[in-house]
Amino acid sequence: MQTVSILVADDHAVVRRGLRALLETHPDWHVVSEAGNGREAVEKAASLRPQVVILDIGMPKLNGLDAAALIYKANPKTRILMLTMHAAEALIEQTLNAGASGYVLKSDAERDLIAAVDALLHNKTFFTSAASAVILDHLRQRHSKKDGRTSGDRLSVREREVVQLLAEGKSNKEIGAALNISKRTVDHHRARIMEKLKVQSVGELVLYAVRNKIVEP
Repeated sequence: MQTVSILVADDHAVVRRGLRALLETHPDWHVVSEAGNGREAVEKAASLRPQVVILDIGMPKLNGLDAAALIYKANPKTRILMLTMHAAEALIEQTLNAGASGYVLKSDAERDLIAAVDALLHNKTFFTSAASAVILDHLRQRHSKKDGRTSGDRLSVREREVVQLLAEGKSNKEIGAALNISKRTVDHHRARIMEKLKVQSVGELVLYAVRNKIVEP
């Protein structure tokens, strides 16, 4: 298997060392560099082009959310995982909007980090259970009160099927197999969906799917 390159950014050296040690228990993963602040993370991501970037949200010079947005804009293929101490709904939503595909609490890192990185490498999303519960609960309550036609009505039945499977973490190939269509057709549907909804990432599609009850918490 090809070696996976990972960049770890956190303003505490002891945390970075712990994350590196945990990640490199996987035989094919290599932490190519570390960063102590958000600005350094953006610069190293641009020069090293790692496959995965793990960002602490609370960093000096440039916070993790803004760093994630810049890294994603420069290279949308980079998979971004946010690491934080707090499962706050506002932070989780901002994380998704910044282009990240995963959110792990530092308290859950020992249990969830390997699974989270593996999910991102397979073009899936990953949320620590506490974080997932916070955002899905909030969004369900907030949008269940809305009446009338929803933005979900903009999509065809097939497009809504694709959105649901994307939100469930399926890859384009897996969606094609589930719906008995080619991966190329799924690619076309996905592009049209993102254009219709004016979203830029799978994370935003997850939020859309929950808001419009395409998937249930």
